[in-house]
Amino acid sequence: MSTEAIAAEKPKRNYNVLFGLTLLALLVVLWILLSVSTTSFASANNISNLLRQGSMIAIMAVGQTFVIITGGIDLSVGAVVGFATVIVAMMINAGFPIWIAILVTLLAGVAIGIFHGFGIVKMGLPPFIITLATLTSLRGIGLLMTNGNSINIKSDTFTAFSRNSFIGVPNLFWMVILVGIPAYIFLHHSRWGRYLFSVGSNAEASRLSGVNVQRTIYMAYTLSGLCAAFVGVLLAARIGIGNPTQAEGWELQAIASSVIGGTSLFGAVGSVHGPLLGAFILATINNGANLLNVNSFWQRIITGALIIIIVYFDGLRRRGK
Repeated sequence: MSTEAIAAEKPKRNYNVLFGLTLLALLVVLWILLSVSTTSFASANNISNLLRQGSMIAIMAVGQTFVIITGGIDLSVGAVVGFATVIVAMMINAGFPIWIAILVTLLAGVAIGIFHGFGIVKMGLPPFIITLATLTSLRGIGLLMTNGNSINIKSDTFTAFSRNSFIGVPNLFWMVILVGIPAYIFLHHSRWGRYLFSVGSNAEASRLSGVNVQRTIYMAYTLSGLCAAFVGVLLAARIGIGNPTQAEGWELQAIASSVIGGTSLFGAVGSVHGPLLGAFILATINNGANLLNVNSFWQRIITGALIIIIVYFDGLRRRGK
């Protein structure tokens, strides 16, 4: 890295750390307020449910962040999750070992991500268009595969995992840690992570600097597809069925979590810890609103307002550079 790039890296790190601490403080304040204002929020059962609710969106948000940092968007992740539940359910019910069913499902997510990269890099399609097309197509393919029906998973071993805990922490939350640690190392401590930021900042300048822009775009969408397929496996284990209509609207929650976590929709700004905290902030708001009997429509309004505020201040920060 050049001297200028190293000098620019320090303020960016400081900003990410400060913003992450702000999000953590917000999450703590929300938990304290809800613990005081409700009788059931702080119960072990409710906290476990909240962690399970937020975990799957958190993993999706990490995958979405890789894409947004490059200046793209992946609208297909919710459909990938639903499609993945169908694949893993059909394979398990067909008698395949669980690990093979999971591996094939994850490879399907990788293949979808590669397809998105191909559409963007080779066909010249905007990310919005190719991923929107995949969103609608995967729902239809899944419905054709299942004849519009749900598939009940017959393996108790598979479904038990998502409902159990380890040292008092839900297994699904451990999966967030399993994904989050290597994702953090990849994004913040590897040259591939630096390439994502570079492409999001200026793709043409990155190409002239020797960065393989096309490969970087492939990598971002492949990771997004992989994370979504992994969430599909977890969702199938949690609800015990495969259904292509599952996770409808989750792509918007993943994008919202990423944006609330400080990822810039303009590209080149983001972290791993931010979207994770953003997902659990949204999960806390939704959980608390339900406990307080707040109309579910207000939950959407609050989420939308948070996105507007954060994107607005991100725009101010960019113009202030």
